[in-house]
Amino acid sequence: MRVTLERSHLLKSLTHVHRVVERRNTIPILSNVLLKASGGGLQLKATDLDLEAIENIAAMVERPGATTVPAHMFYDIVRKLPDGAQVELTTSPDGATLAIASGRSKFSLQMLPESDFPDITVGELSHRFELKARDLKTLIDKTQFAISNEEIRYYLNGIFLHAVDTPNGKRFRAVATDGHRLARADVVAPEGSQGMPGVIVPRKTVGEIQRLLEDPDLDVTVELSEAKIRLTVGDVVLTSKLIDGTFPDYGRVIPQGNDKDLKVDRAEFAEAVDRVSTISSERGRAVKLALTEGKMVLTVVNPDSGTATEELVVEYEDDPLEIGFNARYLLDITGQLTSETAVFRLADPGSPTLIQDEGDAETLYVLMPMRV
Repeated sequence: MRVTLERSHLLKSLTHVHRVVERRNTIPILSNVLLKASGGGLQLKATDLDLEAIENIAAMVERPGATTVPAHMFYDIVRKLPDGAQVELTTSPDGATLAIASGRSKFSLQMLPESDFPDITVGELSHRFELKARDLKTLIDKTQFAISNEEIRYYLNGIFLHAVDTPNGKRFRAVATDGHRLARADVVAPEGSQGMPGVIVPRKTVGEIQRLLEDPDLDVTVELSEAKIRLTVGDVVLTSKLIDGTFPDYGRVIPQGNDKDLKVDRAEFAEAVDRVSTISSERGRAVKLALTEGKMVLTVVNPDSGTATEELVVEYEDDPLEIGFNARYLLDITGQLTSETAVFRLADPGSPTLIQDEGDAETLYVLMPMRV
């Protein structure tokens, strides 16, 4: 194999695919990226057996062929080459090494044969549709933070994607929860998504998709079945296994009868929570919100270091209420809100609270209270 190509093109592609490769592998071939030169281009492919990324880039192919080299080392070499450089890749006659030449720099990497590189068997993908990158990015950005890290409830370790009928029409919906907070976001359902199976996209795959959505106007092709999902974003094809589990009935968690409305300046509230939580301990991140008409007092008590309080002017006209929340969870949610005013719909100190942007019915957050 002998290939010459632009360093910038190679680096961009390696940036996309090398992240799939785990840094610690018991199977040597999984540490490598597959390079396949044919026709007028070079194909790069990486996998961890659950997730696979493929990208094709333009290259001058003098001699077609295929091999695999260590992904992270190859990426680091290309990253450190000067901007605007040409890179020449040549396999040795004995098939043992890949020579990387660029200007005065020369490297030689150990290879493993292409025949050892695994393929993810996709099978039939029953549903196919397209949506704008900005819509998919919105769904991920607004829900990703609520994905659970708890491996016991593995079915919460991803984002639940499904199509739903709502009073506002058909919607494509993303939901994530860790049992303490829940995030739900909707966009208009793309043509072809109706009737799709509800699927749970794993956390790592969600992160890789998010990084690919650089151009908001790009069309993303989504193909899926009950076991696999494949996304085509520009020149990159990402294929992933889905989490084999049943996502809980999240509708039962979303409160319907919360009758106490609180409106507060989002930025002021977030800054106040951040300030008073400075003295909280890592174990006890509780902040108490004491609500009376037109006023909120935030309080944090840490027996080891002291107390902090701050008062805010708010829109609140219901009975006095004291409720506690995890400060970090409050900041996570307010960090997703975009309007000037955050709306809290409360019931009592022991019931979940609904949080939304003012005037936005497409996204909502549910937060469980803490004892304070």
